[in-house]
Amino acid sequence: MPDRFSTATRIRALGAQAQARVYRAAGRPRPSLPRGRNRLTGRAALLALVVCALVVALAYPMRQYVAQRSQIADQRKQAEQARKRVDELREEKARWQDPEYVKAQARARLHYVLPGETAYTVVEPSGAAAPEGSGSRHSDSAARRPWYANLWDGVDHADAAAAAHR
Repeated sequence: MPDRFSTATRIRALGAQAQARVYRAAGRPRPSLPRGRNRLTGRAALLALVVCALVVALAYPMRQYVAQRSQIADQRKQAEQARKRVDELREEKARWQDPEYVKAQARARLHYVLPGETAYTVVEPSGAAAPEGSGSRHSDSAARRPWYANLWDGVDHADAAAAAHR
């Protein structure tokens, strides 16, 4: 019958037996792995490969998940701001339903005067220059011109001011 093991294998087996006898005789426990043996087994390599595959497979979905959570937070913030704006507009609409508020706004914004009241207009002295940007461009010639010409001059003045700020 041919011998199944090579000479190197037989010597290695004899060495292991001799080593076991030495450790038993000295009363010390035998180390579990010989020093020259590689500690990376096939199972460990397979486990490392599976873990790497899982990390690679889950990296993109996790990135998408985090990005979507950020978008959801932004959308919630925008929705809250929109709700606040809607509440403000509802309050303003309720104020405009009050006739006294409408009257006060007409007086303040449009300079309306109720019957029996006297309106006063403050005119700056002719020698004093009006502060820039105050919108006071009324002069004697403006009072003599038709209202639509004054309106058009006001639009031109506003357009020039907007262009200057750009």
